[in-house]
Amino acid sequence: MASVEKTEKEMQNTDGKKTMPDIEVLYDLSELFKVFGDSTRISILSALLENEMCVMDIAELLGMGQSAISHQLRILRSAGLVRPRRHGKIVYYALDDEHVSLIFNAGLEHILHKRGEKK
Repeated sequence: MASVEKTEKEMQNTDGKKTMPDIEVLYDLSELFKVFGDSTRISILSALLENEMCVMDIAELLGMGQSAISHQLRILRSAGLVRPRRHGKIVYYALDDEHVSLIFNAGLEHILHKRGEKK
């Protein structure tokens, strides 16, 4: 929550009135949320919340083909949400940083709250 309060404080001008972030920042935020708009990508992020995984393990967990998983991982990687780590011939993927899990968990918490469920 501290980062939300900090962001709100930063969005005030010298008169104490709230201001909007730059349009470029809002565009980038919109693009980020578009990446979260696919259930396969959300499932991959969910799988990577606990630990890193290779494409084969993600495909098996989600019951999908490796090429479909690789395609979605490319999108997640280009959005800066996952990072690869090569170990020999195998590439393992992990969430890029703690912000990704914070965004995921905040969205999940919101959905469960609206449904009347608890995490």
